[in-house]
Formats: sequence, C-alpha cells, structure tokens
Amino acid sequence: MTVFLTIVVIALFGITLWQMSKILKLSQLKGADVSQVANDKDNNMQGKLMLAFVIFIYLLTIFCFVKYNSFFLPESASEHGVDYDQLMLISMVLIMFVQIITQGLLHYFAYKYRGKKENKALFFADNDKLEFIWTIIPVIVLAGLIIYGLFTWTDIMNIDEEEGDPLIVELYAYQFDWRARYSGEDNVLGKANVRYIEGINTLGIDVSDNYGKDDKITTELHLPVNRKVIFKMRSQDILHSAYMPFFRAQMNVVPGMITEFSYTPTMTSEEMRNSEFMVEKVATINKIRKEKSKKLVAKGDEALEEYTFDYYLLCNKICGVSHYNMQMKIVVESEEEYKAWLKTQQTFGEQLSAQASN
Repeated sequence: MTVFLTIVVIALFGITLWQMSKILKLSQLKGADVSQVANDKDNNMQGKLMLAFVIFIYLLTIFCFVKYNSFFLPESASEHGVDYDQLMLISMVLIMFVQIITQGLLHYFAYKYRGKKENKALFFADNDKLEFIWTIIPVIVLAGLIIYGLFTWTDIMNIDEEEGDPLIVELYAYQFDWRARYSGEDNVLGKANVRYIEGINTLGIDVSDNYGKDDKITTELHLPVNRKVIFKMRSQDILHSAYMPFFRAQMNVVPGMITEFSYTPTMTSEEMRNSEFMVEKVATINKIRKEKSKKLVAKGDEALEEYTFDYYLLCNKICGVSHYNMQMKIVVESEEEYKAWLKTQQTFGEQLSAQASN
C-alpha cells in the first residue's frame, strides 16, 4: 500500500509540473523569441558564464588548498616515504599545472569564439604539426613519470632479507583484529598454517617446528626506530589490507599466501606526537571533542576522552560489520626500549609449557 501511494504521489507531482509548464508558456509575452535557436544575446550570456565558471573553479581550488591543508598527512615517518611523497608531489604539480592551463583555455576560447551572427566557423580536416605537438608532449611527460615511478616502486618493493640486520615480524589478520608475531633470537619465524589453529595456538604455529618455539605473539606492534622491518603478512579468513598511513605503507593480506612489505621507521611515536603539525592537529581534535562532550553530558551521557596521538595499523578493506574497529596500536621507540619491551613478552614455547602444566 505504501509503495502504491508513493507512486501516486510521484505521478501527481509530475502532472503538476507539466501543468505549470503549460501555464508559463501561455504567460509569455507576445513577441518573445520561442524559436529555441541561440541568438547573439544567448551566446554572449553563455560565453560570460563560461568565464565566470572557470574563475569560480580556480577560487574554489585555492580555497580548498588553504582551508583543508590540515587534512593532509604530515611528513613521512619512514625512510621510503620521502621518495613516495616526492613522486606524489611531482605528479600533483604536473596535473594541476596542466589542469589550470587547459581549463583556462577551454573556457576562454568558449567565450572568445562564441557564436555571432556575422561570423563563420573555420574548418580544416587535420593539422599534422598540431597533432604531433599534442601527442608527443604527453607521451614524454607520462613516460618520465612512469619510469620515475617504476624506479621508486622497485626501491620500495625490493626486499632483501640479507641486507643489514632487518627485524622480521609477522602481521596476522582476522575478523576483526590483528596480531603481531616476532621471531626470536634466531630472527626466523616458525612455520604456520591455519589448519594448526587450536586452543591457545590462535595463529596456527607449527608446534613441531623449533623455529617457532621462541616466537612471541603480541597485541601491540612495537618497532625500533631507524631499523629495517620486514613484514610477513597472513590472513585467517578473508582479504584484509594492512594500512599504515604515516609510514606510507599498505599491502593486501591474502588468505592462503604470505605477502611482504618492508620499511624503516625514522620517527618515534613521541617525536611525531610532539611535532608542530601533530600538536596543532591534536589540539583541534580535542576542541571538537570538548564541544561534543558538552552535548553528551547535557543528555546524561559520558564525556569523550581526550585524544592522544598514536600510530595505528588499520584494515583498508571493507571486511565485515566491525571493519571500522580493526586496528592495532604501533609504538615506534628506541632500540633499547624495544628490546626491553620484547623481553617482557612470553614466547610461544612458554605458553605451551604453561598450558601443559595446568
């Protein structure tokens, strides 16, 4: 019944608009131009509107860059992120440069060459020189960007486990949380498979593999600053995506296979927290939360807690109803602080021994 009434209302609304259009047509002054063919007055108006619109676009672009620059990410907290940001900056500058010129010319020409009664359009079938120019320039620019991007991509994705003394960490994803597994003194992760998941063995570590006995499973991701970290990523159930925006890192976590990504953190959590950008951003967030808390308290609800910045590992794939809450805190600290924290974590072998004794 509701659907039927809705259809009736829509139909009546359409009839009303149709009748109003007939009334407007009848009310037009005698002698009005109803030929629906554009005249000089129409063309002049449209040409001026095109100029006004391009000016509006430019002003809106400037306003957005000035007004919303705080929504950009701050400087990268990883070594490769500097190259990544440089590539992004060059691409955006080129895109904006071309956009400003082409949009300006498009709207200007629409005004300059607007229709006039005494003018005739100039037509020519082709112009080899012009076509060569507008083909070769984009080819050269795009080739340069692609080659530069490929070199940057290769540097980022070229993972060498023998170079230096990298830290090996496994990121394990499941609906709807993360776990980190650190290799022990041998710096080798034990074998694992979802078929071995049982009881406290929530990551499916192969209990017969001695390399896995000294592995440590944690609910927080701690990383030493200025040391390369190689992430081995596994998923228990469906496709997830490990996203660490401040480190310019993202990699799909795929069931049935291991994906890899590596980076070197260059800023500790405390350094990022005390940076000028983040201090200002946190102050803005807490100001908004304070205003919202007033309304909540007035309704009898609890006030929002004060926000403090931390790095986080997020899932960047919509993986289910609690996807929004799938995150794990990342702590970047000095090598000494990292080692001290890691010593407090229980190994997988110790967990098995504790379970056997109970």
